[in-house]
Amino acid sequence: MMMDDVNDLQGSPEDLSAGIRQRSKRISKYGVTHEPPKDDAIYYPQDDTHSFFARGRDIESVYTNHKYTEREKETLGTFESLDYLPSHSEVYKQWLRRQPRRLDWDRWIMMALIGFSVGLIGFLLHQLIDVISEAKWHKARDYIEDDKVLIAWGWVLGYSLIFVIASTASVVFLRPSAGGSGIPELIGFLNGTVVRHIFNIKTMVVKFFSCCFAVGGGMPVGPEGPMIHLGSLVGAGLSQFKSDTLKFRLPFFERFRNSEDRRNFISAGAAAGVASAFGAPVGGLLFSMEEVSSFWNMKLSWQIFFCSMVSTFTTDLFNSAFDGFRYQGNFGLFKSDKYIIFQVTKGIDVNILAFIPTVILGVLGGVFGALFTFINLKIARTRKRLLANIEAPWKQKVVRMCEPILIIIIYASVSVFLPAAFGCSPVSSIPGAAENSRSLQAYTCPTGSQNSSNKTYNQVATLLFVTGEQGIHQLFSRNTHLEFDYGPLVAVFVIYFILACWSAGTSISSGLVVPMFFIGGLYGRIIGRAMVSFFGVYAPGGYWSWMDPGAFALIGAASFFGGVSRLTMSLTVIMMEITNDIQFLLPIMVSVMVAKWVGDFVTHPLYHALLELKCIPFLDAEPVIIHEGKDIVNLELYTAKNVMSSPPVFLHSFEPVDRIAHLLLDTPHGGFPVVKKANNEEVFDGLITRLELTILLMNEDAFEPSGGEDSSLRDPEVTHVEYQQLTLDKLSNPRGTQDILESYCDDTGYQDLYINLRPYVNQSAVCIRQNFSLHRTYIIFRTLGLRHLTVVDEHNHVVGIITRKDLMGFNLEERIGEVLVQALARERTNVEMAETTHPSV
Repeated sequence: MMMDDVNDLQGSPEDLSAGIRQRSKRISKYGVTHEPPKDDAIYYPQDDTHSFFARGRDIESVYTNHKYTEREKETLGTFESLDYLPSHSEVYKQWLRRQPRRLDWDRWIMMALIGFSVGLIGFLLHQLIDVISEAKWHKARDYIEDDKVLIAWGWVLGYSLIFVIASTASVVFLRPSAGGSGIPELIGFLNGTVVRHIFNIKTMVVKFFSCCFAVGGGMPVGPEGPMIHLGSLVGAGLSQFKSDTLKFRLPFFERFRNSEDRRNFISAGAAAGVASAFGAPVGGLLFSMEEVSSFWNMKLSWQIFFCSMVSTFTTDLFNSAFDGFRYQGNFGLFKSDKYIIFQVTKGIDVNILAFIPTVILGVLGGVFGALFTFINLKIARTRKRLLANIEAPWKQKVVRMCEPILIIIIYASVSVFLPAAFGCSPVSSIPGAAENSRSLQAYTCPTGSQNSSNKTYNQVATLLFVTGEQGIHQLFSRNTHLEFDYGPLVAVFVIYFILACWSAGTSISSGLVVPMFFIGGLYGRIIGRAMVSFFGVYAPGGYWSWMDPGAFALIGAASFFGGVSRLTMSLTVIMMEITNDIQFLLPIMVSVMVAKWVGDFVTHPLYHALLELKCIPFLDAEPVIIHEGKDIVNLELYTAKNVMSSPPVFLHSFEPVDRIAHLLLDTPHGGFPVVKKANNEEVFDGLITRLELTILLMNEDAFEPSGGEDSSLRDPEVTHVEYQQLTLDKLSNPRGTQDILESYCDDTGYQDLYINLRPYVNQSAVCIRQNFSLHRTYIIFRTLGLRHLTVVDEHNHVVGIITRKDLMGFNLEERIGEVLVQALARERTNVEMAETTHPSV
């Protein structure tokens, strides 16, 4: 049962008080009696009996809904929801009247502050990663040049272990919610679900340093995902100018302390994170719109575009003068090789024939992307099952730390020893490679003089004995047709694919963008190499010069990114901004679209699949309901009555204190419809949330003696609790709150004390008729970002309520399936009665 659900728990105060003696649940600091798992990594549903390849679990097209177990459905129900718009109550309107009247200049200032802060964080993050990683590989190369391979291995392994242990320990012991990229949780929050601890200053600090240490230490991960989460953290915290963790509340920008503005600034921070990480302000705007945000408008687009621009400008400005925190001069000179991270310097004319291998790469991107998602989900489920079977918390922490340590041991060993399995290649055999020879890794091969013809290099070391970004640069390099052979490319592809897939989801702060580019670049380069083997090397500028392995590595990277994430618009723009290769815009678009179409038939997008794995409620833009796995259901043929929870628990405008206390203690509902008397009938008047009721009960000044039902009609502007008091995120003393509520239930004196709820009721709470179209119900609920949707009959009597869980795909299929079964049973009954009444002669 979801926190926001209201079902058949309506009853008298005497019935509810009977539950006090049996009450075992405690109210949490969020005002609820049921909470989601505190640590998602160790939660595993014990009733998961699905087979390895069960359809509807990890193998499921986007046109089907995920199949949850009963325990997972219970976990879904423990998450609370959020209203996108603040409660439109009398106290809210009074607060608005006191706010200074101004244009939106302060909103633009806040967007600039968020953009600058995120850009500065991006600069610091990448500089720290570069310092840590360069120190490791510089020393390792010195040992390799002296033929001290074992010492080089010991140095790389020991150095990497120090930073990876620090990365995983900070997550495991200090803030588990800082693990991973944070993007699934961010998507869930912006869709309207409360996810604990993801916007906390402690989460921000741990995520920053864990990402630095993991990426710099050499894990096969990237910093871009954490940068998106860090950007949203800045947007969430800076816009509010307060911190519950640090116990301060500054008297600035107070008008932004509402759910709508906070969520908009979080979207802006996420876009700024993309802009800083990739140097792609337009891509950041589109990424936030396409992937993470569920609510959007044109005004917000301009503001987020400005925020992304400031973020990119800040990062590029500092990068122009600093390299590894060493001042290089040229402050303010934006060099293209610094702010275009994977710059392609040599353009190639696109030939229509190039779209044939482009489509092949798109298919491979969809297949490999779906395979990556499937394996990652299976590893995550296995990890959860293993940790759930370990009882001692300290043992769980040790096991979680051992996983990244094991990965870095394997990866460091492979990086040092795998190049020895492949021979040396002469630089002179690579057309156009002489100018790129400085980035080729010799490993133990003879280097010769700088301009000599006998200079050699090791192909595997060129890909693995460097950072991930440097390896991607080599894969994207143009006019280097023969730089990599099939053997090194296939060997690195298999190993890196497995380790990157395994690393995603471990207890470190990590992203997937660099691994996705690297993996896609590898198989793209393989296809390009095959083209060269079949048709040969052609000089630049000719009709066949488009057959360049570096160009197909770029297309492959885009296809794999699209196959995993299913992004389209934002991915295409990001690829343009990070490579400056506008000539390959159309091939990239084709590969991304084909990869999305292929991947959609096999699995859900990775980030959405992780939402399902973590049991975070999420509403897609458009529901797809299929009955019994074959018949597509048209929701216009069904009504809100078919999915609503009923009968509801509702309150009156003037309610006894002990009655409200009973409801808060004995029901898990997140909100309650409020009714008023009109023509001697109880009609819908508005809605009030659980936390608002709890805060009201903590202020005894709001209690009034009984004055009859007419007391509810008194002046609604007379309030005892201010709007800012009602906007608390959590209770400061949940145990004390529960004790007070129980005292209200036990003390008969509170039966004669009442609270006038009218000033605090959301007067703009949306309600619909019970015969309202189910499809339009879904659209209204998701578009307005609702938490509750009250259902009334033709006389405005409250007959039910709809929450997020009621509109999730699996629940819609179950409810509509029941309706169809009942309709079929009625049809059979009518047929049997007709046959009985008119027997055939």
